[in-house]
Amino acid sequence: MPTVLRPLWLLVALACCAMQPLQAQVVAGIAVSPQPASAEGATPAPVLVAETLREHALIKLLRSDASRYEHGDGVPVDGERAALLYCEAARLGDAASQYNLGWMYTNGRGVKRSDSLAAFFFNAAAEQGDQASQRMLRTVGGPTKEVPECMHEPEPARTVTARVAPGLPATGTALPLADGSMLPIAAPKALADLVKRIAPEFKLQPELVLAVMQQESGFNTVALSPRNAKGLMQLIPETAARFNVRNPYDPEQNIRGGMAYLRWLLAYFEGDVKLVLAAYNAGEGAVERYRGVPPYLETRAYVLRILATLGNWTQPFDASVTAPSAELRRIREPRRVPAR
Repeated sequence: MPTVLRPLWLLVALACCAMQPLQAQVVAGIAVSPQPASAEGATPAPVLVAETLREHALIKLLRSDASRYEHGDGVPVDGERAALLYCEAARLGDAASQYNLGWMYTNGRGVKRSDSLAAFFFNAAAEQGDQASQRMLRTVGGPTKEVPECMHEPEPARTVTARVAPGLPATGTALPLADGSMLPIAAPKALADLVKRIAPEFKLQPELVLAVMQQESGFNTVALSPRNAKGLMQLIPETAARFNVRNPYDPEQNIRGGMAYLRWLLAYFEGDVKLVLAAYNAGEGAVERYRGVPPYLETRAYVLRILATLGNWTQPFDASVTAPSAELRRIREPRRVPAR
């Protein structure tokens, strides 16, 4: 049976749509929302959000077809086409595709040889823990500061609002919104009340804080991650010190530290919630370096889960907190999508 390959334009179009917010669902009157992230001590997610599953399936298609074009498996060898397909999978966070692209650029395999581009892709995979890429970085040197065009986040094609109809019980299983609808966040009432009391001090909407807290710790006050992130908002020691948190296991101190960081990020990225969430998970330096959501599977899934909970969300920011990122203009440059 001949090898069946998806048209290049279709794969790229699917990849460009893979970061869109997912609409919340109501099944039998119960809000179904993404599960909390699995910080140690938090409730592990039993299933991934459908949007994340779609990305994983798309990554497999992209990587499979890229490999066939790279090696001529049932099709003519086409290095340029293979590189483009690998790059779409790499943007979605696939470390294997990032490594394969680094190898192609290291050896000039179907593309023009470039140690700096090779280092860029090896570095992205190495940051996700890929040991082979970590070894290759010692050979090719440091990555370029320029982000390849295919790694830029595409402009969103549409906006989906995730609002759940009223009628859910308000006993800590859902949070009432200003428009009368319910946000499916299973926050304990005491924590929800604490967040709603403190949030105005930081000019934050409590829904955003609780959505982040849900993913970070599952509302576990003593959650501890393998990276030593602690408490409700999963503050690493550097962030805790930066925002004057002495005891990260004290709920109010931890929440205030997390809110201070969110307020700072909102000013730094001028209210772009997607960038703020990515930076909260991966650091503002990674967002600037990759000019958008970093190509890490964990970070992309994190952002998707929270956007799936919040939907079409805007959060005012206080410009007096800090000057905006010098990279914002470049982050906002529209990506050129290949013609069909």
